[in-house]
Amino acid sequence: MESLADLERIQTRILQQITNLELCLLPTGDTPLSAASTAVADVTTTEDRLSSILLRNGVRDFCFKRVASDYYDWPLEARRDVLGAASIHHLCKSIVLVNTQAPSNVTDCSDRNNSKYYVVVVQYTARFNAETVKNFLYTLNDGKIAKKKFNMRLAPEETSIKLTGFEHNGVTCVGMKTDIPVILDEAIAKLNPDFFWLGGGEIDLKLGMRTSEFIEFVKPFIVNCSGA
Repeated sequence: MESLADLERIQTRILQQITNLELCLLPTGDTPLSAASTAVADVTTTEDRLSSILLRNGVRDFCFKRVASDYYDWPLEARRDVLGAASIHHLCKSIVLVNTQAPSNVTDCSDRNNSKYYVVVVQYTARFNAETVKNFLYTLNDGKIAKKKFNMRLAPEETSIKLTGFEHNGVTCVGMKTDIPVILDEAIAKLNPDFFWLGGGEIDLKLGMRTSEFIEFVKPFIVNCSGA
């Protein structure tokens, strides 16, 4: 059964890559697209919009998958199987953090080294450690900002929706309304094979992507910010 599942996963990825290449050959016009949300002509669905952004930014190995409405009630093993993921460790999520102790002049994401908000991508199988992000940001700023000015907490859901444009369980780093700096857990960068899954912009839409292409496109900070 495992060999059949592997074959199905490979076939799905090949078909998606063919589709991506076909899309890439379509006329795209002269308007460039960035990682931040950008208006795209003639795009009517989330999948189309995000696919267009990915393709225009050099990402080729990705695919989308619709899941059942009760997907989040399933064990990780069942989610792995329906997505065709390599393992449960390849299932990841994006969470929006807010620095609750940021200086009064830090109100947005204009300085990626000292942003009010960050999106952190972690595995479902890992335990996120906010303290390591705090220490990373303190070091990133060469200790010029007091460590007590970093206190990373989960942003309220309404704040997350306002910043990203995506609902809970649908958050992804692609096509966000706001260009929020991204922190990728180091464990994800080390996954083998290097293809992971995360939210796809809608609650029942998941996005799988080649990790190396994700890193090249998003240019996240890669931080050891979790434990098993």
